[in-house]
Amino acid sequence: MEMGHESGSSREFEGQILAIDPIMGDSLLLTVSAPPAIVQRLRPGQFFNIRCRFPSAYDPLLRRPFSVYRVDVERSALIFLVRPYGRGSAWLADRVVGDRVGLLGPLGNAFTFSPRTQRVLMVAGGVGVAPLVMLSDEAVAKGMDVVFIMGAADESGLLASSELAGSVEFVAATDDGSRGHRGLAPDMTADYVPWADQIFACGPEPMYRTLRAVVDPLRVNRKPPVQISVERGMACGLGACLGCVVETRHGMVASCVKGPVFDLDEVIL
Repeated sequence: MEMGHESGSSREFEGQILAIDPIMGDSLLLTVSAPPAIVQRLRPGQFFNIRCRFPSAYDPLLRRPFSVYRVDVERSALIFLVRPYGRGSAWLADRVVGDRVGLLGPLGNAFTFSPRTQRVLMVAGGVGVAPLVMLSDEAVAKGMDVVFIMGAADESGLLASSELAGSVEFVAATDDGSRGHRGLAPDMTADYVPWADQIFACGPEPMYRTLRAVVDPLRVNRKPPVQISVERGMACGLGACLGCVVETRHGMVASCVKGPVFDLDEVIL
């Protein structure tokens, strides 16, 4: 098996696609080789910028950010969840096993557990499920109790509960009611807020506004704390292009460096 090799920056390398598996309707799981040191130091919530074009082409020019769904330590590989909704992700979804892609990462910060956390609530919207799967794996490995709420437009867009550890309680919500609760994922969080020590969420920005409206009246002294991962076009990944700024209570910050994980109470939505 040919491993990805590092070139130039210690975080820039080329990986080989080892496997492509369908998941969640029109989405794919891409397994890409990576240097062992990168796989081993990766934390849940960090992301990679992937060059979604052939080396000889210039369109699309900018790299696209992808959170890591899981790591495969045995194969020294990263697994990405890809939904082909834009030019870059569509190009990536068209690759075949054996193709090589350029990556930069790991980038950004990560989700963090507090030392005394035992019960965690995770709230995912669509492809925002990706970093929460890796975080869920870590929580289960640490012996924590996990409730995993996921929302999608319909049943085909949901993650199969078998993708998560058997001890995880999976709760589904669909816009059309084809599975689970009819409505939005944040609607289902109210019953779990008093139970949770921490809440983690990843999805589109409107989901966070709904989540805040649901959980804030149920929290005491801003507890349980809520960590979110923002979705932005993090083109450079290094804080240089300022195309991914997020407004916080401390001013505008580049989410690719200061994020993508933020405390919900610090972000102005």
